[in-house]
Amino acid sequence: MSGVVTRSASRLAGAVMGLMLLACGGSRDDFIGPRVLDVCKASWPVCSEYAGCILGPESYSEGRFPGRGQVLVRVPEASTIKVSFYLEEVTAAGEETAITVHEEGCRARQRKASTGRAALDQMEKFGVFTQQADVTGVGDHLVEFDSDMQARYVVKVEVTPLRIQ
Repeated sequence: MSGVVTRSASRLAGAVMGLMLLACGGSRDDFIGPRVLDVCKASWPVCSEYAGCILGPESYSEGRFPGRGQVLVRVPEASTIKVSFYLEEVTAAGEETAITVHEEGCRARQRKASTGRAALDQMEKFGVFTQQADVTGVGDHLVEFDSDMQARYVVKVEVTPLRIQ
């Protein structure tokens, strides 16, 4: 009888743990939501460079670190640009992950860097690695990111006007 109780308790504990993991969210699908994949193989001119794609509320992209990427973000008014990464298959934290957000016309830039360990700690705690920067210019903004981490990533961008924050 105790074997039956032990197996039942074990199954119940496993089911509860599974439900807890589902309830926490943090899955790739939750991160992406209704967005569609942009493979970022285009050439959008911005700041005397070329971004592979335009990321906004309806799109996301994916790739591998180590490496770098450049995307264009369109901003209709002074806003916060939030760049978020969902990391998968991480095999090494690396030394640094950096995101650089340029004002329109590249008249100024903000570089946000984190150690590899800090980026992974944020991912483990919140399910996502995020950096953000406020921009005042209206128009096209170049956003660059680079990391020596070894991982696959999904990246998305959110733009929130400063007037509603």
